[in-house]
Amino acid sequence: MKIGILSDSHFKSDYTKEVIDLLKEKGCQYLIHAGDLCIEKNLELLVESKLPYVSVFGNNDMNLVAVSNKYVIKQEPYYFKIKDITFKLMHMPYHLSPDSNIVIFGHTHIFECEYKNNTLFINPGEVCAREKPHIECALLEINENEYIISHYFKDINKNNYEKEEYKYER
Repeated sequence: MKIGILSDSHFKSDYTKEVIDLLKEKGCQYLIHAGDLCIEKNLELLVESKLPYVSVFGNNDMNLVAVSNKYVIKQEPYYFKIKDITFKLMHMPYHLSPDSNIVIFGHTHIFECEYKNNTLFINPGEVCAREKPHIECALLEINENEYIISHYFKDINKNNYEKEEYKYER
């Protein structure tokens, strides 16, 4: 199973589309957005991907409450399952307890992945290239005995994404 993870799109719908296209090209079957979509266009892009998706409100998403009934956007922390894997999704890293298999968060604009106490913690970094001149996302591959996290990042002035890969035994 492959899951595309993104966060902190802010007002960069062009970057959001680029990242979704990259994740789809890499074979993702689901999309998870960890908040700060900021504009409805970013939610529309999730829908237009034709993939199952979920997102949460970030601290800059209060204007999206008015359109939330049209999209899959939840209050944080949001718990859900894909197949037999439990997830906790949030924007703000306030609920980083190991109470699900995978904890996904955003807000810091910094890529992180760590496996501790039988829980995988992932922050995909920032789509918006606000804190640094990089567009970022992550692809989580869940296999029977391992997690493989691919961190994709690209300088905004270049054409190709670079990749770092992390593996953890489940």
